[in-house]
Amino acid sequence: MGHSTNSKEPFLTGRGGLLLTLAVVLLLRVPFLNQAIQGDDPVYLAEASHALVDPLHPDNSTYVFRGQPVDQRGLSHPPMDAWILAGLLAIFGDVKEVPFHTAYILFSLMAAWAMWRLARRFSPQPLWAALLFLAVPAFVVNGNSLETDLPFLAFWMAAIALFCAGNLLAAALAMTLAALTAYQAVFLVPILAVYVWLFHRRSVAHWLTICTAPAAIAAWQIYERATTGAMPAAVLAGYFRSYGFQALEAKTSNALALFIHSWFIVFPALAAGAIVLAWRRRREPETIFLLAWIVLFFGGAVVVLFAGSARYLLPIAAPVALLASRLPRRWVAAGFAIQMTLSLGLAAMNYQHWGAVRAYAAWLAPSIENHRVWVDDEWGLRHYLEQQGALPLRQSERLRAGDIIVSSELSHAVKVSAPVAPVVPPAEIRSAIPLRIIGLETRSGYSSASFDRLWPFGISTGAIDRLRAVEVVKRHPALSYLPMAAPEAATQIVSGIYDLEDHSFRWMSRLATVELKSPGTAAALSVSFRILAQSPARRVTLRIDGKEVASQVYAAAGDYTLESPPVLPAAGEVLVEIEVDRTFTAPPDVRELGIVVNGVGFRP
Repeated sequence: MGHSTNSKEPFLTGRGGLLLTLAVVLLLRVPFLNQAIQGDDPVYLAEASHALVDPLHPDNSTYVFRGQPVDQRGLSHPPMDAWILAGLLAIFGDVKEVPFHTAYILFSLMAAWAMWRLARRFSPQPLWAALLFLAVPAFVVNGNSLETDLPFLAFWMAAIALFCAGNLLAAALAMTLAALTAYQAVFLVPILAVYVWLFHRRSVAHWLTICTAPAAIAAWQIYERATTGAMPAAVLAGYFRSYGFQALEAKTSNALALFIHSWFIVFPALAAGAIVLAWRRRREPETIFLLAWIVLFFGGAVVVLFAGSARYLLPIAAPVALLASRLPRRWVAAGFAIQMTLSLGLAAMNYQHWGAVRAYAAWLAPSIENHRVWVDDEWGLRHYLEQQGALPLRQSERLRAGDIIVSSELSHAVKVSAPVAPVVPPAEIRSAIPLRIIGLETRSGYSSASFDRLWPFGISTGAIDRLRAVEVVKRHPALSYLPMAAPEAATQIVSGIYDLEDHSFRWMSRLATVELKSPGTAAALSVSFRILAQSPARRVTLRIDGKEVASQVYAAAGDYTLESPPVLPAAGEVLVEIEVDRTFTAPPDVRELGIVVNGVGFRP
C-alpha cells in the first residue's frame, strides 16, 4: 500500500486528513440542526421520558403502536439511546431540536474518527476511504435523527477500530455500549473472530474480548428478568410472531431490499469495481477480513431483520468504503461527488418533509384548543401534537362528538367509523426536490421495503403525505337492529368492531360498542354471533348505556344468540356494549379477536 510522493500526502494521511474528515462531518450536520422530529424518534423519546421516572428500567412501560398498547420491553433495541435522550431531557427540560441534534453530532464525529483509524490500517487512500464513508446515504440522512442508528454506528465502529489497534480494554467498553444500543452488536463476534484468526490467533485476550457484546446483552436480559419479570428479548420475540415480522414474505422482501441497498452504499460503479479488485486480492489477510465483515453482517441482517431499510447496512459501510477506496483516485473522486450529491438531496428533501409536518402541527394548534384531540400517526406529527396535549388514538377508542382526530395518510393505523367533519382544509406535503425516501407517490424502499417498494430511493415530485384534522360529529342512528353488513354499520359502530368480512360478519375485540335507534316500545336486545374453535371467549355480556341486561357462558364453539328481557330505553339513541371475557390473536393478524358478530339490536 504505497503512498504518493506528493508533498501534501503526508499531511492528508496524518492528522490533517483526520481534521479534514471531522470538518466534513460538521459541514454535513450543521445545516440540519433544526431537523424536525421524524420517523421512530417519538418511540425513543417516550422511552427517555420514562427513564427520567425509572432510570434503571426505561423500557418498562407501555406505548401505543398501530393503535394498540405494547410493552416497550419488546422494542427492537436495548435502552442506551433512551438513556442518552433522557440525559438531554434532564439538561434541557424538553425536546429541543437544535441542542439535541448538536449533541448527537458527537456520534457522527466518533464514527468518522473510527473510520479514519481503520482507513489508515486498511486503505492506501485513507482520506478518500473516509470521505466515501461520509457520503453513504444512510449516514447523511439518518444521522439527522434521534434514533439508534448513529449511536450504534459510533460504538460499533469504535469497537472495531480500537480492537484492530490492540486497545482491548477500550474496545470492550465500546462493545458494551454497542450491545446496549442494538442487538446487532452480537455480529461483532464472528467478524472479529475472523480478524483474530488472521492476525492474533494465539492471543487469549483477543479471543475473550470478542465475547463482550453477547455477554453484555445476556447480563441486561437477566437483570430485566430479575427486576421486571420478563426478558426483553422474549417480549420482542412475541411481537415478532404477533406482527408477522419473521413471515416468509417479510423475510424475502427484506433480503431483496438489503441486496439492492448494498449496491448504493457507495456509488454503484465503485461497488462493482471494488468487487473485481477484492477478488484479485482475495488471498490478502486485510481483504479477507473486510469481505468477511461484509458477508457476515449482511447474512445476519437478512436472517434477523425484517424491514429491509437502508440504515440496516450502516455497519458495513466502512468495509465497503475501504475496498472501494483502493480503486484509482479519479474514479473514487467522481463516485464520491455523485454519491454525496445524491445523499444531500435525500437529506434536504427529508428535512423539508418533516419541517412541513412540524409547521402543520403549529398551524393547527389554535383550531384544536379546548377539544379532546387524538393523533393517528406513529411519527413526527404524533410528537408535535402530543406536545400540545393530544393522545395517541387506539383501535378501541370510544370517540364522542366534539373530539378531534389528526391523522397522516402515510402512517395512520386506526379506521374511524364515526361521522366526521373537517376542522381545517387537508394539507398536502410535497417537495420540489425530485427525490423520495418515503411517500404516498413513490416506490422507494429506503425506509421500509415490500415487494412493491424495493427501490433504494424514489425519483418523484409527487405527494409525500397528506395531513388532515377532523371533528367527530353527533351520530344519528337510523336502525334499531344493526346487521353487520348493513350500509349504516359504518356510522353506527362506535368502537371495537372491525371491517366487514365475507359481506356478512365482523370480528369484534374484547369490548364492542354500537349506537342504535331506540325501538320506541319495550323490546329484547339481542346479539347474533359465532364463537370459532380457536377463540377462547366463553362469556358474552350485553349492556345498555353501561347497565348489564344479559350475560351468558357458552360451553363450546358454535353459533348463538344472546337475548335480554324486553327493555325500554330512556332516550331516543342507545349506546350498546358487547363484551367477551377472553380474546386471542392469529399472527400475522395483530388484531385482538373475540367473537364474530353477525348483528346486534332490538328485536320487535
